[in-house]
Amino acid sequence: MNDERGAWLPQPGPDELDIGTVLQALADPTRRQIVALLDVVGEATCTSLDLPVKVSTVSHHMKVLRESGVVSTRVDGNTRPSRLRHADLERRFPGLLTSIIRATPVPSGSSTRSDDADDR
Repeated sequence: MNDERGAWLPQPGPDELDIGTVLQALADPTRRQIVALLDVVGEATCTSLDLPVKVSTVSHHMKVLRESGVVSTRVDGNTRPSRLRHADLERRFPGLLTSIIRATPVPSGSSTRSDDADDR
């Protein structure tokens, strides 16, 4: 998939989204926290999300979320910003993403990092 903002990494199409795969991806607490943070900030890279795990771990979780169809990730130079696929998920599984987001608190003050800190 390409658009005016660059190429997109492979992801399942809207009709290929599978409820079991999506639920399995959302079963992990760190991935639910990533989803909640992306809902707040809109789009973010692995290094910009303030999470209590290493950036390499965030990258792994983003890959799982992308391959399950929860997020889409575009190539922008050396960065890979990801965002939630709200519309696709809502069309396929009405209310699912909203319920997950409402059930997952975002720690106050931890939406994104102001600096691109190295692995913790």
